Amino acid sequence: METITDLNVIVNGLSISYTDEGDHSHNTVVFIHGFPLNKAMWNNQREALRNSYRVITYDLRGFGDSEAGTEQLSMSLFAADLENLLQSLEVHKAILCGFSMGGYIALTAVDKFPNLFEALILCDTQCNSDTAEGRAKRIKSIEAIRLDGLELYADDSLAKFFYAETHNKKSKEIIEVRRMIEGTPIETVCETLMALANRPETCSTLERIKMPVMILVGNEDTITPPEKATFMQSKIKGSTLYLLENAAHLSNLDNPTDFNKHLITFLDKVTQKGL
Repeated sequence: METITDLNVIVNGLSISYTDEGDHSHNTVVFIHGFPLNKAMWNNQREALRNSYRVITYDLRGFGDSEAGTEQLSMSLFAADLENLLQSLEVHKAILCGFSMGGYIALTAVDKFPNLFEALILCDTQCNSDTAEGRAKRIKSIEAIRLDGLELYADDSLAKFFYAETHNKKSKEIIEVRRMIEGTPIETVCETLMALANRPETCSTLERIKMPVMILVGNEDTITPPEKATFMQSKIKGSTLYLLENAAHLSNLDNPTDFNKHLITFLDKVTQKGL
């Protein structure tokens, strides 16, 4: 198995871990991971794209190998980190792909810094804020994690993240995602849960998006179900939506073949490769 070279750059005063592969003359694709994961969730996509695109994956502050800092976490802070990361890496225009919480961050970043992005890919995500019930559930999770650690939270997350057949056939992916979850500092998990509970909606920003947008969602996703994706597609003019069969929330791991097929087709169309 190949060795991935992790790099580090100072972003808003913190050391942020990232990978940067492919020719810098090619169009840049930046991937934002979900919660409570890290940039390793994108390894399959990184490998699929790096010969044709400049591909950047990075760990959000507090996740993976990135420093946490002391500021109160929020989707706006994560978006500001992204903007500073792109400045530091001299990326003047990027195609942005966000999964789940990464999608919340992507929608925030595209609204705040629209000139930085040429296209947007939203994966298993939504534009809604938490309901009162959802917020209460996150607060209850914080209390349980502080008391008992991350093992039970990881069990519950894994049950929802993956399609049933993945649990039966792909033990490697299950093990890797469990490692990501349990390797995230408890303080980061708890602070991010609160940031998620307090995040504002971004549904009201969707009609302002004036770039190519593709939305992907697992047909068995119960965390951000297909109807959430359908709503976003209806509000973003010209956007496309694809349901991935045999996939739950982590659709890029459940069904990487179809995920990558749609990803490459969209990217090649946006960048006019092969035309």
